[in-house]
Amino acid sequence: MTFKNPIKTNSYVLVALWLLLAAGCGPGVPKIGKLAPTDVVVAFGDSLTFGTGASEAESYPVVLGQLIARKVVRAGVPGEVTEGGLARLQEVIDEHKPRLMIVCLGGNDMLRKVDEGQTQANLRAIIKTLQAQGIAVALVGVPKPALVTGAPPFYEAIAREFNIPYEGKIVTDVLYQRDQKSDAIHPNAKGYRRMAEAIAALLKKAGAV
Repeated sequence: MTFKNPIKTNSYVLVALWLLLAAGCGPGVPKIGKLAPTDVVVAFGDSLTFGTGASEAESYPVVLGQLIARKVVRAGVPGEVTEGGLARLQEVIDEHKPRLMIVCLGGNDMLRKVDEGQTQANLRAIIKTLQAQGIAVALVGVPKPALVTGAPPFYEAIAREFNIPYEGKIVTDVLYQRDQKSDAIHPNAKGYRRMAEAIAALLKKAGAV
C-alpha cells in the first residue's frame, strides 16, 4: 500500500488556495447592471451629499455626474438623520425614478447619539425599500466623531448583508486632510472631488459604468 504524506498534501492545498486568492478569486465588489446613458442616479444623504462647505457645482454629486456621464441628482438634506431619510425616501423615488441610489447617511445619528441599533434598522429599511422597487444601491460609510476614527463596522456588515457595493474609507481619508476639508466634519471642493472620484471608481468596479 502507498500512503500520502499528510503534511506535504496540506502544503499543496495551502499553496493552491493562496494562488487562487492572489489571482483575484477572492470576494470582490458586488455587481450592478450597467447604467444606460439616460438612467438617473440619486445621491441620497445629508450635508455631505448636499455639499456643505463648497458650492453646488463643487459638491460630490455634481462632480460624480461629470465623471460617469450620467445625471446624478443631489438629494442631500443638511442635518438629516437616518429616520428623516427613511421618511422622505419614497417621495424622492417617485420624483426622480432612479436606476441607482447612493446612500450616505448616519453621521448626524452619531453626532446626536442616536441608538446605533436604530441607525442600522433605518439604513436596512432604506435599502430594502430600494431593492424591493428594483433600484440598485451603493452605500457610503461615514466616520464616528472621534480623534482617531473610521466608519463603524456596521456599514460594511449591512453592505455584505444586502450584497451591495460599499465605500467605507474615502470620507474618513478626506477628513484627515486639512487641505481637503472646510471644517471638522465637512469636505471642501477638493475633498468632495476625491469623494466623487472614489465613488466613480466603486461604480466602475461594480460594472455600473
